[in-house]
Amino acid sequence: MATTSPSASTHPADAHDVIAVAGARENNLRDVSVEIPKRRLTVFTGVSGSGKSSLVFATIAAESRRLIDETYSTFLQGFMPSLPRPDVDHLSGITTAILVDQERLGANVRSTVGTVTDAHAMLRHLFSRLGEPYVGPPTAFSFNVPTSKASGVMSTEKAGGGTEKKVVREQVYLGGMCPECEGRGTVSDLDLAVIVDESRSLNDGAILVPGYKADGWMVKGFAESGFVDPDKPVGEYTQTERHDFLYRDKGKIKALGMNMTYQGLIPKLRESVFSKDPESLQPHVRRFVERAAVFGPCPACDGTRLNRSARSATVAGQNIADVCRLQITDAATWVRGIDDPHVAPLVSTLSALLDSFVQIGLGYLSLDRPAGTLSGGEAQRVKMIRHLGSALTDVTYVFDEPTIGLHPHDIARMNDLLVDLRDKGNTVLVVEHKPEAIAVADHVVDLGPGAGSDGGTICYEGTVDGLRTSDTLTGRHLDDRARLKETVRQPTGALEIRGANQNNLQAVDVEIPTGVLTVVTGVAGSGKSSLIHGNLADRDGVVVVDQGAIKGSRRSNPATYTGMLEPIRKAFAKANGVKPALFSANSEGACPTCKGNGRIYTELGFMETVETPCEDCGGKRFMAEVLEYTLGGKNIAEVLDLSVAHAHDFFSTGDAKVPAVATTLTHLRDVGLGYLHLGQPLNTLSGGERQRLKLAMHMGDPGGTYVLDEPTTGLHLADVERLLALLDQLVDAGRTVIVIEHHQAVMAHADHLVDLGPGAGHDGGRIVFEGTPADLVADRSTLTGQHLADYVGADA
Repeated sequence: MATTSPSASTHPADAHDVIAVAGARENNLRDVSVEIPKRRLTVFTGVSGSGKSSLVFATIAAESRRLIDETYSTFLQGFMPSLPRPDVDHLSGITTAILVDQERLGANVRSTVGTVTDAHAMLRHLFSRLGEPYVGPPTAFSFNVPTSKASGVMSTEKAGGGTEKKVVREQVYLGGMCPECEGRGTVSDLDLAVIVDESRSLNDGAILVPGYKADGWMVKGFAESGFVDPDKPVGEYTQTERHDFLYRDKGKIKALGMNMTYQGLIPKLRESVFSKDPESLQPHVRRFVERAAVFGPCPACDGTRLNRSARSATVAGQNIADVCRLQITDAATWVRGIDDPHVAPLVSTLSALLDSFVQIGLGYLSLDRPAGTLSGGEAQRVKMIRHLGSALTDVTYVFDEPTIGLHPHDIARMNDLLVDLRDKGNTVLVVEHKPEAIAVADHVVDLGPGAGSDGGTICYEGTVDGLRTSDTLTGRHLDDRARLKETVRQPTGALEIRGANQNNLQAVDVEIPTGVLTVVTGVAGSGKSSLIHGNLADRDGVVVVDQGAIKGSRRSNPATYTGMLEPIRKAFAKANGVKPALFSANSEGACPTCKGNGRIYTELGFMETVETPCEDCGGKRFMAEVLEYTLGGKNIAEVLDLSVAHAHDFFSTGDAKVPAVATTLTHLRDVGLGYLHLGQPLNTLSGGERQRLKLAMHMGDPGGTYVLDEPTTGLHLADVERLLALLDQLVDAGRTVIVIEHHQAVMAHADHLVDLGPGAGHDGGRIVFEGTPADLVADRSTLTGQHLADYVGADA
């Protein structure tokens, strides 16, 4: 039964003042009913897998999007994916929901920090009005608009005394795109040796590009073009043959029994493969591109993406490319120096936007930073900035752990922004674990009590103070504070880093001790990742356990990724006297209708792919006859639907005992993934879950150095203690563990700390402290030291 704080009775009873949810059953939710106050800041807490995201994202936000989609015309809806109604009895009081999640911003090569916010658009208007010499309208400063010219364009200029006059210009530019790199800022040189094996002929497979098989359609176009001999090695081509094969311009020819367009291999590949976003390519094609293409700054525009005309206009001594290259803190200073009453409102708005970057802890970025290079936490905060200046009110903003990647110093500023959104008349829903973020909530909804099938219920609703006394798992751990170690381990050696200068690092020399737990700290953008990943990642014996995506198909899951499925299949085969291949959804046992996917994917050309459960197998992925075979009373589909915790019990005893599987499941449980299902698609895992899954894979490895990047991401307060025990276990087994982390409990538990700073960007990049946590607390000379001292309750 839910525990309600005394203040819960003060919630507005008016149906217009609450988001009412009745009977929610998405994923593991168990008929959840809850009333969430509107125009308040509500934080959803609970262990990972307790149902927070299922309630907030999969129920409330999903229904908001579905209802909005239904307002479009039938014609437009035909081009949109059909969204199912969430599994819930009743929802009311929903407003437009805007998701501010950790998904990476699109890796479109044209997207930058400036373009995905309004910053670049404002700068274009500013330079269009004040730039000297006058170049053209705002689009003349856009690297996404091709260069073109117009004559007889009328513009407005300031005359003496502040009056305005109309001026007809003979010629202005309407686009700012660099014609050489087409606004990408980079050009690629292709390694011909990776593309063509010149010792072979076309018929022998000279073209090494994926999809260009010797007997395939693509190669036959070259072979039957008449320009080359398909049986002669490419290395023996004449100069003319070589040019026609590799570089000939587009033209019509008669080949393959028809009229067709012929184009040399290199320009053809540039258009069809190398011009695409690498992340959109199939994995094997992406690997080829990474080997064949060497990217560098465009020499024509020096990587600015802009043509010469756009770069010629200046304001306060800077052109628009110069401003976009500045660290945002410096760009904000530049904007504040512009004093012109004709653009005062624009300058004020732009200044406020840039200040928001600084306030949210992203002042170290630059506006020309490619959007696809931002981390999940950085991307989420950039998305937040998009909405800070919005004129919309009474919107529901939904945040997924907005404190990820933030130093304790920056969390307070993040809280201020969340409160600002609320005070504009919006409903703010936040899924969070950090006590500093929970503290500012007007209302708390705690889910649990456990994860997976052990969760899915409301354990508490009310105030933060009420949560502390609620005796829920979150309430009991809300005020947890780690203690400084009385003794620390002594290093067995050191990993030397000398003259590190990646990104903002300033010729850093440091020795990372081996055989101990080292925590690398500092505000976001101080240089932590540059120091560790940029100097240790490629060394022998160093294993980087990051939060990056796990490459694989949508069939991949924890069972396949960890290798557990193989002994599971063999156990099923032995128990039933049949072949192991029957128990693979990728082999003989697969449902023939969906081919073992469990889902039917309908490609609709240029429209979004439609995904529906397979009607024949009901999403179970296997043939019906395969599901008649059991192990320990369960069929293969039921086993893959088990959580890690329940599977551990299942494979540890009785007829289903498989020691190898139980050992792997122990590792998964030890890293806090007991709630994951064995057959859960890997593309549904968060960054923190992916990192812990990778860590579990290395738990049995002997020795070595492990680098972990914010392993507390997504961890409930109650699980942090388990993580610390796990780190101790790794070090005590003879490993060196290096952790990049903001959580003070991990800092306090370290044997050695390396603190970078003192600030971010060009204000960071230096070692500001090395030593034990106790020495850092006693020293208090850095931001980290001050926050750690407050956390452990050290006397001033």
